[in-house]
Amino acid sequence: MTDWTGGVAALLPADAERATLVGRAWDPAAGGPSVVAVRDGLVIDLSRHVATMSELTESTVDVATLDGPPLGTLADLLANAPADGRDASNPWLLSPIDLHVVKAAGVTFPVSMLERIIEERALGAADAAESVRAGILGSLGTDLSDLVPGSPEAMLLKDHLIAEGLWSQYLEVGIGPDAEIFTKAPVLATVGTGVDVGVRSDSHWNNPEPEVVLVIASDGRIVGATLGNDVNLRDIEGRSALLLGQAKDNNASAAVGPFLRLFDAGFDLDALRRETITLHVDGADGYALDARSHMEQISRDPADLAAQTLGDRHQYPDGLVLYLGTMFAPSDDRGEAGHGFTHHRDDIVRISSPALGALVNRVRSTEDVEPWVYGIGSLMTNLAERGLLIRQVLA
Repeated sequence: MTDWTGGVAALLPADAERATLVGRAWDPAAGGPSVVAVRDGLVIDLSRHVATMSELTESTVDVATLDGPPLGTLADLLANAPADGRDASNPWLLSPIDLHVVKAAGVTFPVSMLERIIEERALGAADAAESVRAGILGSLGTDLSDLVPGSPEAMLLKDHLIAEGLWSQYLEVGIGPDAEIFTKAPVLATVGTGVDVGVRSDSHWNNPEPEVVLVIASDGRIVGATLGNDVNLRDIEGRSALLLGQAKDNNASAAVGPFLRLFDAGFDLDALRRETITLHVDGADGYALDARSHMEQISRDPADLAAQTLGDRHQYPDGLVLYLGTMFAPSDDRGEAGHGFTHHRDDIVRISSPALGALVNRVRSTEDVEPWVYGIGSLMTNLAERGLLIRQVLA
């Protein structure tokens, strides 16, 4: 067992015994990934029924009716997940998604919207953030927590802010009618729990972003959820919003997991709307940070964000996942006064919630983490060699 994941007890939802949990694992015997279910501490191989997680989330099959052989215990696969020290002859956990497009919604909580404006006004300089923050809060003159984006009240505030010289592209997507939706990572590029996440070595102001991630089928059905870390480089995006791709899409910068929890009689979208996401960061230097993100405080409903992402204007035939944004705003100093929070090497980031379990990752530079080498071509070749592409598709 690795000494930083916290183990299986901390990985699973509080009601794991009745949750429908599915994921992916690398099976060395098959030379590739398999879709799995988690039951009674075992990782069950579902590859005789389903080739990809995308196929499973597109279907309406009851996962409880699908059986298969165990790949091993969840404890063993979790312990074997980190790249350093991994035994390549035994299975290990992967990100639970595969062919899904990875999208993200930005500035969906008022506090995170303000922090994006601060980054922009500070031009990515952490030491300027505090004075900028004080000026913005003084000029707003209102509590944004109950403001409905796109409402008449929001448009009146927009006019006021323009008059005050405070208008920003982040306020536009924060309180305007259209949400910010961007592509977070390429297909198959996300990492799972128990592995490293990457922060660019040339970034000196960055942070985790603990988020709920929706799982959405190609027909628009929201079929489940998981946790995500939308690793954020504040200095790079703060220099220019046009650097969003540079700030967001880097090696191992998108973590998802630990498993997908599919909606069923015991867990649905209404339950997700009430979920609280907890962030805990443990630094090798003894630093510790705790924060919470309450889904009830999101300014755009998850169903609205899903509808703005997928519809007549854009289709995703293999389904998608959608990071919903965060209210985490790391303004407390870590080290030098006025510089706020930033990651240090070997930080352990734990993102958890009662219904979705815990996504745990260690922070390293993007240049040093395990490289992304297994793409769509590799997956299709492996599935063909295993004969998994020639069978009946799930209903």
